[in-house]
Amino acid sequence: MKYFLIICWVLLSTHYSTSQSSISLFNGRDLEGWHIDIPAMDSIPDARNPFIVRNGLLVSLGTPGGHLITDTEYGNFRLEVEYRFAGKPGNCGVLVFASTPRALYKMFPKSIEVQMMHENAGDFWCIVEDIKVENMTSRRGPKEEWGITEGKKRRILNLTDGSENPVGEWNSMRIECLENKIKVWVNGDLVNYGYDATAKRGQIALQAEGSEVEFRKVALTTINKLSE
Repeated sequence: MKYFLIICWVLLSTHYSTSQSSISLFNGRDLEGWHIDIPAMDSIPDARNPFIVRNGLLVSLGTPGGHLITDTEYGNFRLEVEYRFAGKPGNCGVLVFASTPRALYKMFPKSIEVQMMHENAGDFWCIVEDIKVENMTSRRGPKEEWGITEGKKRRILNLTDGSENPVGEWNSMRIECLENKIKVWVNGDLVNYGYDATAKRGQIALQAEGSEVEFRKVALTTINKLSE
């Protein structure tokens, strides 16, 4: 009986520790903990904020273009996002290791983007930061054209086709960042793995990039190793 109680205590303690390290970045009511960076709002006083809360969901309306950015920087984390294109499919993304605002095209913060664009979920886009993957030439193009700024080959293709659910259905994306490594799953499929990133800590950002996207979960858990 004594050993049974000890085992139960260990299991409960482990569960408690895990749950305590996980936080929801979206509270379902408002955008507390986030701030917006929408360039159009600098010069157009009545430009709308493209990030709203509707029916308990965080919604990116798509336009005007810009970003919703966490107030806090993070490192060594698992980010779990559940999203869907409720109407017309299009473009969006999750940015990790975000820092300097408007570093690219006077719009995008310095970061590594994990693409959510329909039928391309899991691609990496290098935004004034860089990352390596296996088979880099076949997935990024000729080496002499690689780069992290305007006009360079910044896109790194993902590993799979067909991992996304049909438009209108919810997708799950899991992004794990440990030091300078990034690993991405879409609906349980491993879709990308990168290493030697030029950053290992930063803010997290969601995009408004043309299409309306609904988010019902944005949760972060601290980690000390990558999942297999």
